[in-house]
Amino acid sequence: MATKDKAKKKKIARGVTTGIAHIQASFNNTVITITDKQGNALVWSAPGVVGYSGSKKSTPFAAQVAATDAARKAKEIGIKEIDVYVKGPGSGRESAIRALQAAGLTIISIRDVTPMPHNGCRPKKKRRV
Repeated sequence: MATKDKAKKKKIARGVTTGIAHIQASFNNTVITITDKQGNALVWSAPGVVGYSGSKKSTPFAAQVAATDAARKAKEIGIKEIDVYVKGPGSGRESAIRALQAAGLTIISIRDVTPMPHNGCRPKKKRRV
């Protein structure tokens, strides 16, 4: 059996000042991932990481707190400017963008990359409540 004798060393991305913030906003959660220009994830955060659970994860405030947490981690690495890619129909989209800007990151551009079907797959059966 292997024992835990070494503490995990934190990776430091040197020379990275610009990145991409991917905001995945579903109806139940909001995940913010900050990557470099090639798409390698540097930091990420979600409402579950910052202490929200259940239906509170889907609120705009929880998305704001998670985005602030991700921006703080990114600034520690050395990121100053970000492009923002927003995906999904969730309620935390705008509040996450505002929180990234308020945390001190310069937003270069905002793109909506929500996938839109052009009559590809058959939709799921109608939901009965």
